[in-house]
Amino acid sequence: MKHLYHGFGSSALLALLVLAGLAASTPPAAAAGITGSAAYQQMTKLAGEWTGTMQSPDGSPARVVYRVTSAGKTVMETLGPGTEHEMVSMYHMDGPALVMTHYCSMGNQPHLRLNESKSTPTEFVFDFVGGTNLDPDRDGHIHGLVLRIKNDNQIEAEWTGYKDGKKSDTMLFFFTRK
Repeated sequence: MKHLYHGFGSSALLALLVLAGLAASTPPAAAAGITGSAAYQQMTKLAGEWTGTMQSPDGSPARVVYRVTSAGKTVMETLGPGTEHEMVSMYHMDGPALVMTHYCSMGNQPHLRLNESKSTPTEFVFDFVGGTNLDPDRDGHIHGLVLRIKNDNQIEAEWTGYKDGKKSDTMLFFFTRK
């Protein structure tokens, strides 16, 4: 040990030991993520009508409406309102978890849950956790959603479809608040 510190004055050695102690006691930076309740609060701010396109910024026209309902406890998303393929998704808290049920035009109802560790305050990642009227190993269904909040007036939604137990397609939506 004597040779290791050779050439260091006692004050320099003390400073190094203090810095090493501070580094060891400093808590690690907070992990990326967002709680379900914080994400839900962000979602309530989406209330209103949004217009845009699907698949690309210059793709086919698309529309979505977000409405806060049930005394502020549920956010209802209506994708393609008034069309023959209108679909509704209901977002709500289940204990500490933000969950959603997607009432699909295919006649099934996938259930998704916010993946808090993969999500951030501007990107909500929802993972498939089950559903009704579907066999996830066989039937086509929504298996994931990534909702990106670009700013107060722009959002993007990336819906992942599965069929035969594997990814089958991705539907992209680009929306601007009306």
